[in-house]
Amino acid sequence: MTDSWWRKTLCLAGGALLAAAAYLLHELLVVRKEQELDSKDAIILHQFTRPKNGIPSLSPFCLKMETYLRMADLPYQNYFDGKLSPQGKMPWIEYNQEQVCGSEFIIDFLEEKLGVNLNSSLSPEERAVSRTITKMVEEHFYWTIAYCQWVDNVEETKSMLAVSGPLSELLKWILSHVTGSLVKREMYGHGIGRFSKDEVYALMEKDMRTLATLLGDKKYIMGPKVSTVDAAVFGHLAQAMWTLPGTRPEQLIKGELINLAMYCERIRRKFWPEWFVDVDDLYYDGKSEEPNSPSQLPDLGLYSRSDSFPEEPSTLSHSATTHSLDSDPTGRSIFDSDMEAEYSEMEQLKG
Repeated sequence: MTDSWWRKTLCLAGGALLAAAAYLLHELLVVRKEQELDSKDAIILHQFTRPKNGIPSLSPFCLKMETYLRMADLPYQNYFDGKLSPQGKMPWIEYNQEQVCGSEFIIDFLEEKLGVNLNSSLSPEERAVSRTITKMVEEHFYWTIAYCQWVDNVEETKSMLAVSGPLSELLKWILSHVTGSLVKREMYGHGIGRFSKDEVYALMEKDMRTLATLLGDKKYIMGPKVSTVDAAVFGHLAQAMWTLPGTRPEQLIKGELINLAMYCERIRRKFWPEWFVDVDDLYYDGKSEEPNSPSQLPDLGLYSRSDSFPEEPSTLSHSATTHSLDSDPTGRSIFDSDMEAEYSEMEQLKG
């Protein structure tokens, strides 16, 4: 009698898990085609669905790629389908029937096909430094952020997942814990996962302090003009800035390493005008934001920065521009001035 009861219970539980997995697979593979467009000469960007907390993506590489497209002023169409590339990667693009995955290869492909180059003003030595910084961020810092998101703070991250339906909570639990298990396995293979939690966070802090030192008081990592490395750095720092409330990386970026917060905010304002954050969110006060607050970032199916900002000429098509678009004729950053004013006001209010 007891064995029969256990068998029935296990069958029911197994059936529920299979149903949940099938539903989740369906949700992830449904291509969002709310706006049918001619794909000829269009960049189709495949990435994960927007999370609920307002940040464009919980994936540093998806955020990097979409930010790069905006920096390069390249119109694109988003497919939030969760469909991985043939190589099992995300994000990836389609362009005139060609598929390219891996953010570095995508950027190389677009530079060759469309003639864009965010690094045109950099010397060969500066390009080498830029690549070195990118590799530190993507091959080392990334794993510490992934650990913080999907292992150490998995419940917080789970609450940000945009999954709807009658089984949404179960599906979010499955997705978040499966992702956490994959992250731990990949980290172990990388080598960084063989260290203790405190050691992983120590490595994260070293990377963040290195980025803060490299940035200094410059507008962007390599100087007054945005370059490809900024898309990579922003994609990763934004996770610490806006997806990890109450954690050590948030404390660092909104406290001691405030120049990194100013940097993230500068890029957000310039290239993500529809992404709104509170001024208070630039500073760490020891209080976590409510993770279930509705996202103010629309699920853009098609984006063109040129269409959004007709009054701004493209820095790629007008090389004779004497100063960057977000600076005055003296070269001083307008956003720096804004940020300093906000910082002063916040300090007065807190005092």
